[in-house]
Amino acid sequence: MRLLLIRHGQTPSNLKHLLDTEAPGPELTPLGQEQAATLPQALATEQIDALYASTLVRTQLTAAPLATATRLEVHVRDGTRELAAGDLEMRGDDDAVAAYLSTAFAWSEGDTGRRMPGGENGVEALGRFDAVVAEAAGTGAQTVAIVSHGAMIRTWVAARAANVDVAYASSHPLGNTGVVVLSGSPDQGWQVLLWEGHSLGPEGTFPEDSGPAGAAAPGR
Repeated sequence: MRLLLIRHGQTPSNLKHLLDTEAPGPELTPLGQEQAATLPQALATEQIDALYASTLVRTQLTAAPLATATRLEVHVRDGTRELAAGDLEMRGDDDAVAAYLSTAFAWSEGDTGRRMPGGENGVEALGRFDAVVAEAAGTGAQTVAIVSHGAMIRTWVAARAANVDVAYASSHPLGNTGVVVLSGSPDQGWQVLLWEGHSLGPEGTFPEDSGPAGAAAPGR
């Protein structure tokens, strides 16, 4: 199966560098809407068979132009929502971002019992995303697109892909509407084919405008 993991378009909280993870969450900025509108063209060579988004509004808005272009239903699943920030919610200071990302990438390294301050642990977070991927694979779809979130995508990929480790995932940004392409299956494992860190949309948009969940982890 070919798996396209797409980060949502820019939100107001991204611009403020806030850990904004609770549902329903913010809508897209005007730039975020432009980024979403470019996805059908950017992915025109992909024969997408199934399309998923999280329960946060920003992913559904990002998926909408792609759904129109492909004539696919958007399957909304809670399992693909962002890693819950818990006690760090709506903070953007360096300490909070460092605690959030260090916990997330600890899960990728196998410390799945570690808990986000006031939030979920790695077993819960990775497990819920695994469940959606397994569901998608079970449909027989050859190419599946999942519109999700920066920290969730990078953490899951570092945990599940054989050729991407935490050092790579934590140091390589994933901008808004950046895409990670993988090949494999839940049973056989995954290989990353492409890590596209930059944002789509007008020239002059950069990952640093994409908020902390897609940025390089502090201290790595």
